[in-house]
Amino acid sequence: MNKLEKYLLYLTIFLLPVVFANVFSNFFDFPKIFVLSLGVALTVLIVALRSLIGGRLTLSLGNFDFPLLLLLAAYLISAFLRTPNKMDAFFFPGTATLISAGVLLYFLLNLVGVGKKTAGTILFLSGTSAAVLSLLATAGILAKIPLLPNFVRDASFSPIGALLPQALFLGILLPIGISLVLSEKKATRKLFFAASLTVSLLALALTVFNILPGKPNSPALPPYETSWAVAVESLKQSPLLGVGPGNYLTAFSRFKPLSYNATRLWALRFTTGTNFPLTLLAETGLLGLAALVLLYWKVLGGLRERSAGGFDFEKALLISLIASLILLVVFPANIPFLILTFVLLALNAKTHEVAIPLSVGPTAASRIPGAILTLPIIAGVLVLGYYGGRAYLAEYKFRMAINRLIVNDGKGAYDSMREAISLSPRVDRYHTSYAQVNMALARAIAQNKDITDTDRTTIAQLVQQAIREGRATVTLNPQRSGNWEVLARTYQAIMPFATGADNFSIQTFNQAVALDPTNPNVRLALGGVYYALGRFDEAVRAFELAVLSKPDLANAHYNLAIAYREKGEIDRAIEQINAVLSLVEKDSRDYEVASTELENLEKKKPAKAGEGENLTPPAPAEKPVLKPPLTLPEEGAPPATPTP
Repeated sequence: MNKLEKYLLYLTIFLLPVVFANVFSNFFDFPKIFVLSLGVALTVLIVALRSLIGGRLTLSLGNFDFPLLLLLAAYLISAFLRTPNKMDAFFFPGTATLISAGVLLYFLLNLVGVGKKTAGTILFLSGTSAAVLSLLATAGILAKIPLLPNFVRDASFSPIGALLPQALFLGILLPIGISLVLSEKKATRKLFFAASLTVSLLALALTVFNILPGKPNSPALPPYETSWAVAVESLKQSPLLGVGPGNYLTAFSRFKPLSYNATRLWALRFTTGTNFPLTLLAETGLLGLAALVLLYWKVLGGLRERSAGGFDFEKALLISLIASLILLVVFPANIPFLILTFVLLALNAKTHEVAIPLSVGPTAASRIPGAILTLPIIAGVLVLGYYGGRAYLAEYKFRMAINRLIVNDGKGAYDSMREAISLSPRVDRYHTSYAQVNMALARAIAQNKDITDTDRTTIAQLVQQAIREGRATVTLNPQRSGNWEVLARTYQAIMPFATGADNFSIQTFNQAVALDPTNPNVRLALGGVYYALGRFDEAVRAFELAVLSKPDLANAHYNLAIAYREKGEIDRAIEQINAVLSLVEKDSRDYEVASTELENLEKKKPAKAGEGENLTPPAPAEKPVLKPPLTLPEEGAPPATPTP
């Protein structure tokens, strides 16, 4: 069974960088977490069974064990105590699962006793495989294969998930590749490794060139100052445990400084910080940071005694580990990059074995102590496998729903989303999409010329279902601004259907603003609701705050100008339109729209509503679709708003 364990681990570390599948909504992360979790779970199961049958458990203890166990504890404790929605922590983004599986992989590699050179070689060949696929995509060869999904046929395709992580992954493995070429005695194997190294170097060079600043595929990373501010403010909320794994997006929305709006990335909301330590600090607090610092201290402590001697395979493994740890401090960590670090830690660990007897004799009764120890582990793996399987099946169903929406199969999408929610009811993304599908179907029925009583009943049911799903997103994670925005837009969408929806929309938009105070787009949405209701004073205030949040946002000035116009404050409206003209390109549609608006204002005539490429005026109130409108039940009101 020991060979089976080794082969399973070898397969896991080989597949992890190169696996991808469009059966999930996230083509890269979900398949990789699935392979990692499956490989680790099966290995744990086999080890437990082997130990039970053999009556002995052999542990391999290493010098990195304690900091990694502390890191694991930080993520698990923070996930259970701080993350509002545990599905965010364990499945998507799944930060806690990733760290847990990575730490377990480290221990399993040491426990099973994999060959360091074999494992290192597999790592290098896995990177080479990813490099080959990337080169084929760059050369346009994959684009000529019609059976492949569209994302694979893209010239910038990388099985690792993105070009920056690919560059980091290939760069870290270079010392291992060089060592394999130099140490190999057989000519054929030396030639093979030399060719593999050449391919990796070529892919690395092209990747680095394609991600240079100014290139179309240059990565978008949050400014260091922004990530630092988010981390510091997260610590103020919970110094020891942070905001919780998988909850960085919430922290980013709430704590990003106003200066972030002055950057070109202002509209992006990040799920990680600029580098791994800042992400870890925000999500797991000082406990996670202490574990990481201790780990770095342990690695640096062993450098001096291992620095002597020439360049060999073990030295190459050490150089790759140091490179990985340095790059973690510079860049964010995706799944292959982070797991590569755990594998390199295992291959560089100094270990010693400790045998623990699990039986006291040859009889069946003597194996009871072993059963008490191992059977709960086996049961735990099976239970986690069951719920994990449901989570991945739900993601598959969700992907089917998306595919059906693309081909306008509304009923098929509706049914698939219901199945996804039934399998995994605590994923807010599912409820968000389901709410949108319900509203789309309600609007489609409402477009009929002659609405029957049956249609009216169906519309009412769809609207109420949309509200329930919107409320569910907020209930699952009430700290996330995006969830409140989804609910607010749901209420906004049903304003032509139901009385009271306008006030509910304002209430929920205000909560979204409270949780994302520097986001001008949320304030524009809130102002748009006020405008539609004819509450122009409040609309002006919302638009003014949007302008203050981002003074160079042309659409904020444009909306403010329209609101001023409706109040009859023509001079102020002209001032805002002039601001728009100074911010948009002179040869753009937006400039034409703003110029027309300015001419009408100067003539003191109301302008016709026009839209440019980015200039979108607040929408007027929609005429009621249903007469009489629906009356929302008490359960249709938004949940109580938490204190930020």
